[in-house]
Amino acid sequence: MKILLLFIASLLPYLIFSQTVRRVLFLGNSYTFVNDLPQLTANFSQAAGDSLIFDSNTPGGYSLQQHSVNQTTLTKIALGNWDFVVLQEQSQMPSFPLSQVLVEVFPYAKKLDSLIKAANPCTQTIFFMTWGRKNGDSYNCSSWPPVCTYLGMDSLLNLRYRIMADSNSAFVALVGATWHYLRDNYPSIELYDTDQSHPSAAGSYAAATTFYSIIFQKNPQLVHYDYSLNNANAQIIRNAAKLIAFDSLSKWNVGKYIPQSNFNYNVSNDTVYFNNSSIYASNYLWNFGDGDTSTAISPMHVYSTNALFKVKLISKKCGLMDSISKSINIVNSSIRENANSNFFTLYPNPTKDFFVIKSNKIIYKDDIEITIFDNMGREIYHNEAYKVEERIFTKEFLKGNYFVIIKSKSTIYHTRISVI
Repeated sequence: MKILLLFIASLLPYLIFSQTVRRVLFLGNSYTFVNDLPQLTANFSQAAGDSLIFDSNTPGGYSLQQHSVNQTTLTKIALGNWDFVVLQEQSQMPSFPLSQVLVEVFPYAKKLDSLIKAANPCTQTIFFMTWGRKNGDSYNCSSWPPVCTYLGMDSLLNLRYRIMADSNSAFVALVGATWHYLRDNYPSIELYDTDQSHPSAAGSYAAATTFYSIIFQKNPQLVHYDYSLNNANAQIIRNAAKLIAFDSLSKWNVGKYIPQSNFNYNVSNDTVYFNNSSIYASNYLWNFGDGDTSTAISPMHVYSTNALFKVKLISKKCGLMDSISKSINIVNSSIRENANSNFFTLYPNPTKDFFVIKSNKIIYKDDIEITIFDNMGREIYHNEAYKVEERIFTKEFLKGNYFVIIKSKSTIYHTRISVI
């Protein structure tokens, strides 16, 4: 018993935390490089029992435009093995006049995000929202007065990074917002280095706790890792990241881009035309409630019986899924429940090479139409029958189930045929 208890005790450090592993590529400049923000975030994550595997490219003063043609950046993106790629623009450019940002910033945010998604559609882009300089941007103040103060510059950075995220279906790492809260409520904590632009140790720690909240979607307040700070200041900063980031994840687009299923439909006699209005999904599975399914985006389906059918749509993307069900009532007086009626016989079923539709009455020209649909609702055969026995060859059909609709002037008959 003692041996068992000792064994369990030895496992406790590993059982307390449920480890999450995330792979992250950081692309930025000196704001990311100073104090080695990627490594600091990894250390913080490790203290929480999680694992951050990272790489970075952070040349000083670099812009997104420069990253978009930098071979090191492009090679790292092309690996495609990232859960997240972080994009940080040059520290001043997003706060410039909109006419300038529209030309020099937004197009390259779009270009890099497109490259990231091309390398791996499941990689999520994160835009690193930076902060206003301690006393505003004195260098550009005379030509662009809105950045003369911290508040003016910071508000423009906040707005422009959120535009970049929203227009590219990306997350925001709202570091600037965490800094803003700390400046307002704890001005004694110095977030800036002596240049009043780059982060101090406390400033980078605020960035790391914010990134942890966004990447792992976990509460940073529960993590006991103070970096080089005193415990009191570290707790204050962790609490700020919780209040600004973790408690408002949806505000920063976290959880927004998961699949959301929805559809509407139109019923025409026995046929239902589905319109898929799901968002943030790439694959679909329909269950029509009668045993048939489809993976088409917006299929058409023909029902062979009058009944109330529960139709379910499952939308999927990158291992995430959502579903919705709706009931559809089919009431069609022309439906006959199978083709083996007093008028028609269909055989063999299942079939491999062909099947025969045999009429049990005299057929006159234009009396009968035969249409066959696959299980995605696509018409693959249509012909008029002039003979008592109509042979339909199925050698070119894929294996699966098909709908056969036989129309006369007075009645519609439905059945299914299986090709094996």
